Amino acid sequence: MLNKTIQLYIKSFAGLSRDIWFLSLVTLINRTGTMVIPFLTLYLTTERQFTLTEASWVMACFGIGSLLGTMIGGRLTDKIGHYPVILFSLFFGGMVLFVLQQVHSLYAICAVIFVFTTISDSFRPASMASVAVYSTPENRTRSISLVRLAINLGFALGPALGGLIAANIGYDWLFWIDGTTCMAAAVFFGLTIKNQKADPTEEEIKEVKEAEGKSPYQDRSFLFFFVLLFLSASAFVLFFSAVPIYFRQTLLMDEAQIGGLLALNGFIIFAVEMPLVYLLQDKVPHLKLVAIGVGLIGLSYLIFNIFFGWFFAALLALLAITFGEILNIPFANTFALSRSNASNRGKYMALYGNAYSLAHVLSPFIGLRVAEIYGFDALWYLLAFICALSMLGFTFLQRQVAAE
Repeated sequence: MLNKTIQLYIKSFAGLSRDIWFLSLVTLINRTGTMVIPFLTLYLTTERQFTLTEASWVMACFGIGSLLGTMIGGRLTDKIGHYPVILFSLFFGGMVLFVLQQVHSLYAICAVIFVFTTISDSFRPASMASVAVYSTPENRTRSISLVRLAINLGFALGPALGGLIAANIGYDWLFWIDGTTCMAAAVFFGLTIKNQKADPTEEEIKEVKEAEGKSPYQDRSFLFFFVLLFLSASAFVLFFSAVPIYFRQTLLMDEAQIGGLLALNGFIIFAVEMPLVYLLQDKVPHLKLVAIGVGLIGLSYLIFNIFFGWFFAALLALLAITFGEILNIPFANTFALSRSNASNRGKYMALYGNAYSLAHVLSPFIGLRVAEIYGFDALWYLLAFICALSMLGFTFLQRQVAAE
């Protein structure tokens, strides 16, 4: 049994390019320093004494910057390539984090957060486009999963370290460490990965000629996918903004405990995602897996109301959303890439990223207000309902795409 498991791991990683491995390592360096974002709402409500409504304004600015940055990053990726966009976003995003530590008023924090996410989230479409450059169609889903594995290993280490740092030596150090690791990731990227463009296949050359200038906004199936992705992303992002406050206020957990619990999400994905994706990628329709993943995300919120006030509820909910994320994000990414070609990949990935960016704008802004006015129980039911709608939509879209 152990030998079969080891062989499965080896097969799931086999055949990936050198540059995909280095891109994953760059991502690991960057994400290990991701200490500010998981604790941003806690920082605002505890250190700065902001109300939930004031914190929601900051998170809305976070989302608006993310939306703008993703759009700019997608357009620049198509115009100048993924490589300079990644370098710029990592290096200057790190510099802005140093500034964020120095500002204290609500308006100043809103402004700096907006600038930070505008710069840093231009990385997202560029990095996804780079996966297409450094991978083949046959191993693209596994390449995405390897990059996600690095993201989640970094996200496992980052919040765990961040929680210890915030609890023991203060929140200010989170900004310095996060900014430094962003800049270190930019340097490592420039030193280890070559700037190259994808060599288009004959099929892609034909597609480009047939669909030159085609926009994702003309792709009806993709637009429907975007709406469904926005709904599921709206539920997903609140696990890392509203849920930490719930852990603190309702379950009375401290920063170190919250960081450790969030780190478990990354460690499970690190251990499970690659072999699971390898097993499922050719056996189950991708959008069906996305739908199942959304269902698990919705279930994670229902668990809070079923097992109210228990630490066991936090652990069980974390497991549900983690496996929902494993099934949802890699295959949703692959679907988005599969709808694009060499001439419009940046635009498609920008629109894909905008679903998450728009969720970052509206979801914390509305969700934190719902929690403040009606309580967390009402918020969890609302998110479960949104996930149910999205799950049904992805199931319908799967049938529609299969019939195309």
